[in-house]
Amino acid sequence: MSNNFPKAQRHVPQGIVAGIIIWVLISVVALVVTSWIFCSGGGEELARYLLVGPISDTYLTMLSVAFAWALAGIFLLLVYFQRINSKNIMTVICFLAVCLLYINILRERTEYGDVSDYVQAAFNLAAGEPLHARYLYPPLWAMILQPLTPLGEGVIWRFCWFLNLLSLGAFYFLLQKLLQKYGFSPRLAALTTCAFLMINVPILRTLCYVQVNFHVANLIMLSLLLYPKSRIASALALSLATHLKVSPLLLVLGFLLIKDFRWIAWYVLSMLAVFFATVAIDGFTPYLDFYNNLLHIYSANPTAFRENSIDSFFRALALFFNMGQAAMALSITVTKAAFALVTFAVARRCIRRRTFYNSNDHEAALYNSTPILLLLMVMMSPLVWEHHPVLLALSYLVLLRNLTSARVWFWYGAAYFLEFLVPTFDLFPWSYGRLLSPLIILGLAWSLSENAAPAEFFTKVNDWLTRQFLPPAAEKAEVKLN
Repeated sequence: MSNNFPKAQRHVPQGIVAGIIIWVLISVVALVVTSWIFCSGGGEELARYLLVGPISDTYLTMLSVAFAWALAGIFLLLVYFQRINSKNIMTVICFLAVCLLYINILRERTEYGDVSDYVQAAFNLAAGEPLHARYLYPPLWAMILQPLTPLGEGVIWRFCWFLNLLSLGAFYFLLQKLLQKYGFSPRLAALTTCAFLMINVPILRTLCYVQVNFHVANLIMLSLLLYPKSRIASALALSLATHLKVSPLLLVLGFLLIKDFRWIAWYVLSMLAVFFATVAIDGFTPYLDFYNNLLHIYSANPTAFRENSIDSFFRALALFFNMGQAAMALSITVTKAAFALVTFAVARRCIRRRTFYNSNDHEAALYNSTPILLLLMVMMSPLVWEHHPVLLALSYLVLLRNLTSARVWFWYGAAYFLEFLVPTFDLFPWSYGRLLSPLIILGLAWSLSENAAPAEFFTKVNDWLTRQFLPPAAEKAEVKLN
């Protein structure tokens, strides 16, 4: 059964052809004229034609305009080559909406946060200096940026800025595809992903800080989507995520649960390959610097009430109640151990009841445990900033298929509101809502595992969206199939 529009509607409207011609002409003229101005007088001559807006960055403005213009051209070409049909039209519209929203938001900024730590680390490696104290990542990311250091700091952080925009687009498609694996129809997956990305504090913070969260999340989702068709590529994707941030190492537990030792062997080999590649370029010292930075993590990161880790909460309590260092360390250890035990119990129950992925496939245990292990991955970190919940998209969104009552919807809404919608603020203890939210999700995952079948509301919405916009012949065929 084809989801394309009927042949009678397959002709390309003249307006689209004219639009493509105009788009190409404007693109060529703009490129030729700009190149001619630059070649005739260099940057000084080009500057005569550029006015800097108030509190604006000229380069980011031009990049934003170019990105939006490219999206318009791609859309016209997709229509012209008849690549947009009833099956993917929702995906395309939602993708364009998300990209255009954040292109315009980011164009308005002139200062960005954590990217300066990456830039400084790249210059540290280039100069053979120790990695600075705030760089709490393995050396891979700094090593990737290191070749750009001769071009200057501005080029590096603008490169990271542009890479994050591309990564946002990849995040959209990977998350949509992964939700389909969990039973969402393509249209419901597109709408869910779009809604998640549109109003989301961690997403906005990740983009505004030019953080690496999107790259890590994309590699994690890619690892899941590639499994089990390509164990080598799946293992390599997760090993790269681990070399960007150490915490994805905990997701290997999912592969241990299904006893896929072949995948684990490839993961170990991939980890070693990336390790020796970085060592061949910059030596062992950056890894020793990374380890030393982790040991002294608190000295470089003073207590912040918007930082919602278990460590941060007890560090805040120590400030107000004169808790000694030994008591604080013990409290953190005991609480994290308890959280890990609860997480393992919930993961085991979800595997046994097939809460999220109701299939008899060998990898069912992996897909049922991963949403829970992602919570463990984030909450075990000694720092959980407001941008880290980007990594929890799957943990929250897969639960939508199981919500059965007004009471459950209320608690889910409360957890989602605290994690993704509340603006960042520092006010003890109220700003620790993002620490409470994962506990609510764990409780919901446990209780909803009692009946793991998809909720009636989810099934109806899924089916309704699947039937919309289908051609008459395809709709009749769809009804017969059902």
